[in-house]
Amino acid sequence: MNLFEYELLILKSSYILAMPAEHKKDISIQTVVITVSTTRTEKTDLSGKIIRDAFTAADIPVVSVVIVKDDISEIRTAVLEALHVANCIVVNGGTGLTHDDCTIEAVAPLFQKTMDGFGELFRMKSYEQVGNSVILSRASAGITNGKAIFCIPGSPKAVKLATEEIIIPEIRHILTHAGQ
Repeated sequence: MNLFEYELLILKSSYILAMPAEHKKDISIQTVVITVSTTRTEKTDLSGKIIRDAFTAADIPVVSVVIVKDDISEIRTAVLEALHVANCIVVNGGTGLTHDDCTIEAVAPLFQKTMDGFGELFRMKSYEQVGNSVILSRASAGITNGKAIFCIPGSPKAVKLATEEIIIPEIRHILTHAGQ
């Protein structure tokens, strides 16, 4: 652990200990998982399964799992539909730089507020796994009508990291603030 990581750990520990209870209300969370892929099916969608299993293990209901093609209209429609039944939407896949990666283009216009820290923290944590290749990630998150939307890469390692280390530990905190 370098000095920066140590100082960050100390700051985070101090913040958690000092955080007033009203920052994390006991909010009912409903989750929708959207996988963006032209090749995955319900049987082969390992990343969608990792997300669903992580939320289930955390006692957070997953009300729907959907697979859509790398198409702006299809992705946006799936997210808009998810906003009717969930307050936590996790979109995995389509966040890279290839010609067909269009998740960010589909979802970002829906954000009323962005959570820049999500993408920054995800890339910081991902650096340990992929090194400089982390710059290819466009992971992002935002709030729409008090609901959280996360756009994360579709690789199993990235999905596990984002879901287990960032989204699930912070979702109540996020939704508490988003609902105020």
